[in-house]
Amino acid sequence: MTNTPPPWHHDKAVQPTMTGSSQQDEQAGHGGHGWMMILCCLPMLVIAAVLLAVGVVSVGFLVFAVACTAMMAFMMRGMSHGG
Repeated sequence: MTNTPPPWHHDKAVQPTMTGSSQQDEQAGHGGHGWMMILCCLPMLVIAAVLLAVGVVSVGFLVFAVACTAMMAFMMRGMSHGG
């Protein structure tokens, strides 16, 4: 019986590593992705503000919408690759 790793096993020593310039090239195209994801929360914030303005919901609803946007921002900033 041999002691071979399963086919889905990836040894980090075997995987190629990126040089500084190729890492910068790969990250350059994704610089605005975090802002785009945060902008996706904009319709939710607008709807929450309109519903608050017409008196359909309380301020707590707006607090949850802002908290959701803040959480998205923190997650996107936390996922930065290198630097």
